[in-house]
Amino acid sequence: MPLPFLTADRAFDASADDVALPFDDHDSWRRPYRPGPWRVAAAATLLLLASFVLLAAMIIGFAGAPSGATVCLLLAGALIGAALRLLRVGAWVSRHGVRRVGFFRTVTVPWASTASVRTVQQPVKWLGLPRTVQGQALVVTRQGGEVLPPLVSDHNADFLGREEAFERATDAVEAWADEYRLG
Repeated sequence: MPLPFLTADRAFDASADDVALPFDDHDSWRRPYRPGPWRVAAAATLLLLASFVLLAAMIIGFAGAPSGATVCLLLAGALIGAALRLLRVGAWVSRHGVRRVGFFRTVTVPWASTASVRTVQQPVKWLGLPRTVQGQALVVTRQGGEVLPPLVSDHNADFLGREEAFERATDAVEAWADEYRLG
């Protein structure tokens, strides 16, 4: 008995192993890869913590301390917001350019102002922590020669331990750059 809701983004017999998301609308911002297991696990942990804080807010509220319940509700809202933002972090592409979404800052570079998009060997951060290791990174160079921080690396939360997915994602972003950079 096939379950069509389980195959919404791929063919029924297609393998579910790291298949890139389809790009039907090139005008909307799309991530050319699926979020990695480390990123999803961190967001799920934050959401689990938020559920405990919401439970604490309910208990505190029923105990008759509305100010404490309000603080817990605000903390739970911040945890939920952080989990959602963590899931948005990464490289996004569209016909208009490439976007590097960070936790606190987003940088968008139009394709016309990019000189190159390439994969390079360089020291990269391990899971976004201060520790650096030798790895590969996808970097964007602007027309003036300014090199932006890496869009993605093979040691970030999306690609740690998934070398094939990293290669597919970087190839996809480089293909978007080649297609739209020249106009």
